[in-house]
Amino acid sequence: MRCLNPALLLLIGSVLLGVTIDRIAIVVGNSIIKDSDVVRDLRVTAFLNSQPLSVDPAARKAAANRLIDQVFIRREIRIGDYPRATMEDAEAELTQLEKQRFKTPAAFQQALRRYGLADLQLREQFQWELTVLRFIDARFRPAVLITDEEIQKYYNEHAADLRREHPGKGSLEDLSGGIRETLTGEQVNKLFFAWLDEQRAQAKIKYFEESLR
Repeated sequence: MRCLNPALLLLIGSVLLGVTIDRIAIVVGNSIIKDSDVVRDLRVTAFLNSQPLSVDPAARKAAANRLIDQVFIRREIRIGDYPRATMEDAEAELTQLEKQRFKTPAAFQQALRRYGLADLQLREQFQWELTVLRFIDARFRPAVLITDEEIQKYYNEHAADLRREHPGKGSLEDLSGGIRETLTGEQVNKLFFAWLDEQRAQAKIKYFEESLR
């Protein structure tokens, strides 16, 4: 009797047992994004945004784009040895979310089941999001310089709104610190998204599901 290849036996066993083999959805350089990664991103994003779970082509494409960006960010964090958030940091964020949005722990767990998620997946998501925020701040903020002229211009253009938002503290001197932070955040975001565009332009991206392109 001819002997079957052990790998083939494993494959046959998986099929017979009804095990779903995860598909490769996208390859970015040497990094792989699986179909399960896309689905998990959809579930987590819908849960955090309090939106119905959608797995239509548009939603899957948006998730794919987020995951592609994450490949570039993870690589830069690794190369630059940027600080990473801890699971304790993530736990604090998760606890805050649970208290703000759910009346009881049982309601929180019910919502997780409805979206097909586990506590650990949310902790990992919060850990990643905090890590990304720290990376963006460390990587791009040092390149931003806001001048006094820019602060004055912003104040002149938004003085009425600023006075409504900050009653009793409507002078330029009172608001200059907040204006500087606002303008800095805008510039940091511009630098970050420009960097992502540059990474995409240089990367070799192969789509195994054309609908994700």
